[in-house]
Amino acid sequence: MIIEKRFHGPDGSGHGGYVAGMLAARAASDTVTVTLRRPPPLDTDLTVTVEDERGHGVRLWDGETLVAEALAGAIVVPPVPPVPFEKALEGAEKYRAAENHPFPRCFVCGPERAPGDGLRLEPGPVAEATVATPWVPAEAPTAELVWAAMDCPGGWAFDVAGRPAVLGTMTGRVTDLPEAGERCVVMGLARSREDRKMHAATALYGADGRLLGRSEQIWIEIDPQRFG
Repeated sequence: MIIEKRFHGPDGSGHGGYVAGMLAARAASDTVTVTLRRPPPLDTDLTVTVEDERGHGVRLWDGETLVAEALAGAIVVPPVPPVPFEKALEGAEKYRAAENHPFPRCFVCGPERAPGDGLRLEPGPVAEATVATPWVPAEAPTAELVWAAMDCPGGWAFDVAGRPAVLGTMTGRVTDLPEAGERCVVMGLARSREDRKMHAATALYGADGRLLGRSEQIWIEIDPQRFG
């Protein structure tokens, strides 16, 4: 498996949600928990191993170094309720990263990515501890792109501009894929904080309000220079 350089979060590191989605696709479960053990290297030939007979356990290796692992998982919290597309547009206008993004070239939420190169999602506040962003995919996305889109809004439900953090664990389930040009909304909810750990939830909704995917996440506060 190769993570193309385009799909990075911090410079030099694979985007957590995208990598999680790629690995989840190789696990024999509808709901998968992916734990990132180190920054996923880019443009590198990585090895995927299946750890049990049913295919519920999958690991990603860079040589002998464990990068990530995926296991059959479960989501225990209700989906984050949606807001109308117009409300998500209002939230995007208040996106906190315009001048203070710890990873401004992130594939999903980086403001320095050119339109059509990154997703350029802008999760902004719409309620207490809740953010939303519109997403209108130019082309019908793959499941790993849905995982990517459901990643960053969880972090932005916290003040990750002021306290940088990266995805540590993501439990996700994708039930349907958006169509090209569909007006979708991605929600993010800050659930709780424990020292450097932040617990979040996200959900993706289609234009007709159908739930396309959802996730639970653990984010870890970091020194951004570690990824410089």
